[in-house]
Amino acid sequence: MEWSDQGIVLSARPHGEGSAVATLLTREHGRHGGLVMGGRSSRQRGTLEPGTLVAARWRGRLAEHLGTFTLEPVKGYSAAWLDDPLVLAALASACALVEAALPEHEPHPALFDGMLALFGLLDTPAWAEAYVRWELGLLAELGFGLDLDRCAVTGANDYLAYVSPRTGRAVSAVAGEPYRDRLLPLPDFLAGRGGGGPLEVERGLRLTAHFLERHLLNGPLPPARTRLRDRYAHAVARLP
Repeated sequence: MEWSDQGIVLSARPHGEGSAVATLLTREHGRHGGLVMGGRSSRQRGTLEPGTLVAARWRGRLAEHLGTFTLEPVKGYSAAWLDDPLVLAALASACALVEAALPEHEPHPALFDGMLALFGLLDTPAWAEAYVRWELGLLAELGFGLDLDRCAVTGANDYLAYVSPRTGRAVSAVAGEPYRDRLLPLPDFLAGRGGGGPLEVERGLRLTAHFLERHLLNGPLPPARTRLRDRYAHAVARLP
């Protein structure tokens, strides 16, 4: 069997003396692994950095076999943010979440396109808000979308302030006030109020983390996502 596709490198791990096993998010073939011969060489090292867009060719005797990848780099996104650890942490987190949450060989072209769109926004002032929205999109793409458009109690779409941690539905400030200690805060930028900001993004990261753990991962967040949360919280704490 053989196919060619676009792919985003999610991870690579050493294999044998000089090769590597790479995991890609491909546009038409989903999350897919393959052996990259010579993948640990200096020539291939940059190609296998998480977040690199590649032209991939996979060969294998059967679809369920590991097979081999031939990869040609198209664009290396991570190199642009080597001097910005926080943005680089967001890229690494996105790659780790997709690898952890996505079933193998299940195509999700919208998720592939959305990931490239996120990478394109990481050099804008609103990159952190875009990242939170991307995590919401990941939840929705895999069948666990949050309903943040109207209050689950009243049906109204104004003064939304909370999210039910059980149902993922928004709750208005008035309806949620008696239960506020049991509800998750809804960031203003996700409720259509304002453009966000560090404190609102931190709330957004806590919100999406709850549903990622509960619905997609059935366990703790990947270490890369935890590092993003910790680094962002540290950055917020240092604000004047």
